[in-house]
Amino acid sequence: MFKHAQLLAFVAVVLASLASSAPGLGAECLDVKIPDSVKTGGNDLVLNGLGIRKATFLNVKVYVAGLYLPQKSGDAGKIIGSNKPWQLVLRFVRDVDASDIRDAWEEGFKKNAADKLAALQPRIETLKARMADFKEGQYLSFTDDPAKGIAVDVNGASGAAIEGADFANALLSIWLGREPPNEDLKSGLLGGKCG
Repeated sequence: MFKHAQLLAFVAVVLASLASSAPGLGAECLDVKIPDSVKTGGNDLVLNGLGIRKATFLNVKVYVAGLYLPQKSGDAGKIIGSNKPWQLVLRFVRDVDASDIRDAWEEGFKKNAADKLAALQPRIETLKARMADFKEGQYLSFTDDPAKGIAVDVNGASGAAIEGADFANALLSIWLGREPPNEDLKSGLLGGKCG
């Protein structure tokens, strides 16, 4: 009986060890599963939060966004001004035309970049030129490496990084700034409820 108990204890320890070393399953919102961490450019980033982008007065759900940071934070100002790596992943839950995405970037930068808009405009145009039509289930990600700039990944296709801390801060301000597309998107990315 004693050996049987020892064997069960050993199996329990091994299973607990495997469970703690396995990558986390992450979070889920609108049936979109997002990993709880990513590794990018040698940096380990953790999921800070998930939010839903809603459009029009009908609150049409467009994408689920996941924000990854070196460590969790609920302070938008500190996140934007930190000059640390981050990644924002947008998983589309409906089809969206490239022209609608371009218009959204233009509006987001105008609302949140204020007096820096003129200096940012050439890089905003570079970003807009990389946009494509998105189908439900596809993704768009932005990865900020402060030493290199913003890497833009459109369903696995990426180009040269868009340089400048000013651009990185303005881009992230679209979601975390004073006028996000919708407040619950910002709240979710800062660790609140995805909804």
